[in-house]
Amino acid sequence: MQIRILKPGLMSTIQDMGRYQYLSQAVPVSGAMDTLSARIANKAVGNQDHAAVIEFTYADAEFISETDLLIAYAGDGAILQANEQKLPVSRPLFIPSGTTIKLTHNPSGIRIYLAVAGGWDVPEILGSRSTFLTAGFGGLDGRALKKADIIKSDESMSTCTQKILFSLKNDQINYPGWSIPRQCFLPVDRKTIMVVPGNELGWFDARSIVGFLSAPYIVAQQSNRMGYHLEGAALHRIKKDELLSTAVMPGTVQVTGSGSMVLLMADCQTTGGYPRIAQVAAVDMPLCAQLKPGDAIYFKEISRSEAEVLYIEREQQLQQLTTAVQSKY
Repeated sequence: MQIRILKPGLMSTIQDMGRYQYLSQAVPVSGAMDTLSARIANKAVGNQDHAAVIEFTYADAEFISETDLLIAYAGDGAILQANEQKLPVSRPLFIPSGTTIKLTHNPSGIRIYLAVAGGWDVPEILGSRSTFLTAGFGGLDGRALKKADIIKSDESMSTCTQKILFSLKNDQINYPGWSIPRQCFLPVDRKTIMVVPGNELGWFDARSIVGFLSAPYIVAQQSNRMGYHLEGAALHRIKKDELLSTAVMPGTVQVTGSGSMVLLMADCQTTGGYPRIAQVAAVDMPLCAQLKPGDAIYFKEISRSEAEVLYIEREQQLQQLTTAVQSKY
């Protein structure tokens, strides 16, 4: 299966679930910003969760199918459209060869993930196919997609994927009546982000901590895959010790010397010298991935054990989802 990029959009890269094996050697995780949406797109076509997907940031992108395709997409950043027909989200889609697909604007979020039967076929580097733009490796030649790029799928398909393809193959766009209800995995309030207190929470005065857990913070324009700058009331330190460079990861909330905050995201560094006031609960990282500049968010404190329970429950639900898709074929 193969597509050709007609219009790459603002930022489109190939990602998977990231590379965790080389953190000790200062290699960032990278991978999909919204891992939930990426996994749902893969599950919809019978792929393994770690299969490579295309991460489209915002809409205004376009591609053409150069062969018949079995694809699925998930996320809030755009809606796929072919010949003025809106293509439903979070379900397998059979697309005949020669079909032009456009990504149209969806104000609900910023990113979508496009999965293909077998996953997108790019070299595996350091245990992952994810693009790390800063260092220029992974994905397609270590860069964002551009016009005229040809992207092929891996020819190996799971038994489930083969059955889905066989059931939908047609001379026109075709898809089943079922879909994966992504909203069931997300809270009604998508602007409240659960956090676990960070190691240096006690470095800040009581007023700052209360403000951190009650006042809104705005995602600044200077935000990207490395991190989001957050605009709001400055936080004041009562402990002035110098912090030696220490471990950080996606979801770490750092406080800069000026008292402003940075929420680290997928391409963040592996160590940092700013105090860590909090760590976003893993289940809420997909919410953060869909935030746009100008969005207001609130932080809600939960315990480490609560975050672990929520994570385990989410993983169990996703495993049940895999079983449910397989049972249909």
